[in-house]
Amino acid sequence: MTKAEVVKSIADTTGVDRQEVLQVVEAFMDTVKNAMSQGDNVYLRGFGSFVVKERAEKTARNISKQTTIIVPARKVPTFKPSKAFTAMIK
Repeated sequence: MTKAEVVKSIADTTGVDRQEVLQVVEAFMDTVKNAMSQGDNVYLRGFGSFVVKERAEKTARNISKQTTIIVPARKVPTFKPSKAFTAMIK
């Protein structure tokens, strides 16, 4: 499902204009991205959690050059669905 399809579905369900729904969806995504870029997690009860996880530094191999490189530690965004959400999918 694309963002346009999500906007259309919400607009059809609620009866709100598509442009207004698009603005709300964009604002939601911007809010989540801004919060996570500052290291904050976003919790949506009954839906799931957008969490910033820390990946440790690790050693990797470049097989073609037969060398070892160090991949630095970094933060990555992750999503963990709620139990109710997971139960709906199964």
